[in-house]
Amino acid sequence: MKVAVAYPPVTKDGRLPLLSQNRHLKFSHSLEVRIFPLIPGHAATNLKQAGHQVLWLDGINERMGMEAFNAALSEFEPDLVLMETKAPVLGVHWAYIAQAKRSLPRTRFVLVGDHVSYFPQESFQHSPVDFVLTGGDYDSVVCDLAAHLEGCGPMPKGVWWRDAEGSVITSGHHELKDELDALPFIDRRLTRWRSYGEAYLLPDIAYILTGRGCGLGNGRVSTCTFCIWQHALWDRTARLRSPGNVVAEIEELVALGAKEIFDDNETGPIYDRAWMLEFHRLMKEKGLIGKIAISMNARGDLVDAPLAKLMQETGFRLLKIGIEAGDDESLRHLAKLEGLDKIKAGVRAARDHGLVTLLTTMVGYPWQDEAGVRRTYAVAKEMLLYKPKFGDCLQASVVVPYPGSPLWTEAVHKGWFLIDPNDYDRYDMASDLLKTPVDQRFWVNKLWKLHWHPWFLVRSLATLRTRAQFNLAWRGLRSLFGHMRDYKPGLG
Repeated sequence: MKVAVAYPPVTKDGRLPLLSQNRHLKFSHSLEVRIFPLIPGHAATNLKQAGHQVLWLDGINERMGMEAFNAALSEFEPDLVLMETKAPVLGVHWAYIAQAKRSLPRTRFVLVGDHVSYFPQESFQHSPVDFVLTGGDYDSVVCDLAAHLEGCGPMPKGVWWRDAEGSVITSGHHELKDELDALPFIDRRLTRWRSYGEAYLLPDIAYILTGRGCGLGNGRVSTCTFCIWQHALWDRTARLRSPGNVVAEIEELVALGAKEIFDDNETGPIYDRAWMLEFHRLMKEKGLIGKIAISMNARGDLVDAPLAKLMQETGFRLLKIGIEAGDDESLRHLAKLEGLDKIKAGVRAARDHGLVTLLTTMVGYPWQDEAGVRRTYAVAKEMLLYKPKFGDCLQASVVVPYPGSPLWTEAVHKGWFLIDPNDYDRYDMASDLLKTPVDQRFWVNKLWKLHWHPWFLVRSLATLRTRAQFNLAWRGLRSLFGHMRDYKPGLG
């Protein structure tokens, strides 16, 4: 079969949607955010290895116009088109499928992603979509679907479609794969890996997943109420690839010329100390330490001095750590399962051992008053200014309870929404969604402006050393201006 993995180009008032591999979507003025879509990348690779012809067509991150995008798709004449979607662009994708089917009548369209995993039937009511795949392992499911359509196997679990009478039916609840090591490494040339990156990551950056789902150690998993992926895609589980499998992929990426990898697994493997020790041993054995920098998502409560030291010795550069609120009451409300003191201790341990940190925070919880937001600001400021050096940074955003998440369900039941909860276009961070006594845009902008604090600027500039760092600083500055424009007062 001929299969396209596609992102139709979408814009809103000159801003681009941060859709690919994003747990939170906003339309942004920043042109520096081009995150590699990892599960679609695995899907494209799996399909190619199964013998299908595959077109990788990322109209958003390749900055394509709609005319050029449609021309490329029509020239390929796909049998299947796989599209990742999310609440704020769902209506656009429904309309696009209807339009595209007029010029590609024999092409079948497949929707995947967190929203359609919760509400698969909805897309059949509003569009002529052919299939919806639920769950996060759709990279494997789409291969099984293609095989089924060629008469080579049963319909896989987790698929929704219309029968001959037009009724929407399903093959049952999706199933997650037990053995991630069995998956082939992403075909980086097919998926144009050099087209992607972010302002805080070194070029040439390659994204990987050491696993899927958010682990806490000792058999526990994260259940944060705002995290749509953990609930919609991973069924509140955590799975890891083996250290040897990950190191083998890193060897390939070094050979391709990658200078940094970013592990976009929710917490990475750091909750498993034995995993981390074996990873360090293999990285050293293969001579890879010093040849590539490693950055990753992390939880502050999982980082302590021995782990931070081990990570620094293995070649880790940056940890992306969430500080979702500045008080324990809010963290408990979000089921964060970590206290503020542990988060702060983790940030300090990372900084003490030479790792840089990207801190992420949110404002706009309905239960949080002005004093609560001031505490969040104070904690973010304290942590950003703790032994800062070049590369340390912060991100801030408004709270978005995506449809189907526990936070969304709570907001519906408690009447917190300012909008119709089914008005999906409004989930794009351009307007306030929830009742809150604070000015969300003022505080998000104020958090971003912490980068202008004199002490932070002096320390950052004093630790600039290499040409690569200067280039990174310039990209970061451009991205910062873009993000601050996103939260201008009065927007939306």
